[in-house]
Amino acid sequence: MGMASCGMSAAADAAGESAAASEAKQTDNMTQATDTAAAKVEVETTLGTFTVLLYGDTPRHRDNFLKLVREGYYNGTLFHRVINEFMVQAGDPDSRTAKPGQQLGAGGPDYKIDAEIVYPKHFHKRGALAAARQGDQVNPARQSSGSQFYVVTGKKLGEGEIAGMEQYMQQARRQEIFNGKVQEHRAEIMQMQQTADHDGLKALQQRLIAETDSEAAASPARLTPEQRAAYTTEGGTPHLDGQYTVFGEVVSGMDVIDKIEKVPTGAGDRPREDVRIISMKIVNG
Repeated sequence: MGMASCGMSAAADAAGESAAASEAKQTDNMTQATDTAAAKVEVETTLGTFTVLLYGDTPRHRDNFLKLVREGYYNGTLFHRVINEFMVQAGDPDSRTAKPGQQLGAGGPDYKIDAEIVYPKHFHKRGALAAARQGDQVNPARQSSGSQFYVVTGKKLGEGEIAGMEQYMQQARRQEIFNGKVQEHRAEIMQMQQTADHDGLKALQQRLIAETDSEAAASPARLTPEQRAAYTTEGGTPHLDGQYTVFGEVVSGMDVIDKIEKVPTGAGDRPREDVRIISMKIVNG
């Protein structure tokens, strides 16, 4: 969204949500150093077996996933949402007994997990394991589903696509900076709106846009060398970076994920023939 076209009152509302997400992210960054032990889980499915490594610096997601594995929570559930060259999603307990054509994706335990977005260290490369969640409109703090997860497949990006992605990232950064400035001046904006001071609002908006452009130019948003290498040689879904918690990656059996990705799907991106998780177990080494 362009800066000049963004209404000041709408931006003020958006800034409130952005601040909530930023606060949650900052809290995460302060707690991530407490436990760095990683863990591995083997996932047996009707199309084969793959193994995921759970990162130690996303301990809430790691511990919750391990808890559910020990409980057998995922046993018998489906990969209920599969999109070619994007991702495969599972973890809805309602899928265990789902009838053909039944809409899925809303099930889970009666809790959410606070975001642990360790970006850019963890990003949406091919094979990344990440937590599903509701959208920002109803979930500005970007809390994760208590059980649903997805594995990234994605596709390789060319240099032109990388450049386009960085342009998108820079625009998103400008919007974030602008929203933060609007939040700082929220009381002033509301006062001008109440007194119908249109000239004052216009002048303030122009000043905030100029400040935003200066700050964004001083610290441009770019992909890291690691991201660039991964996205151009292996693939992934970079447009999700920084928005969802990536808490692990596939370390063996990616060919099984590829099989799941390619199955024919119907309404709601649900596979026409069920792809089921038979069991999960924690493994060493």
